[in-house]
Amino acid sequence: MAAGGVLHAYYKNRQIQVSREIDAIEKNVEHCRFDIRTTEMRMDQLLNRFVIRKQLEQNKSRLHPISLAVVEDVDPTPPSRRNVAAVSP
Repeated sequence: MAAGGVLHAYYKNRQIQVSREIDAIEKNVEHCRFDIRTTEMRMDQLLNRFVIRKQLEQNKSRLHPISLAVVEDVDPTPPSRRNVAAVSP
């Protein structure tokens, strides 16, 4: 009976320890999620084109807006080229 009491106390203690570890991990996960949301919000603020434009003006940058007529679409796939060694007759 004494061994049963000791085992019960050991298992109960271990259960409490595991419960505390789970709580600590859940708090860590929530903290990481908060950091992710904060980082995403900060990135959205930094990538806002109006904010960027205002910062450029404040920094007296020489960059200036260009017209849409100057914008050029570029094909991301390179043109197919033949290697000199692979030329067939």
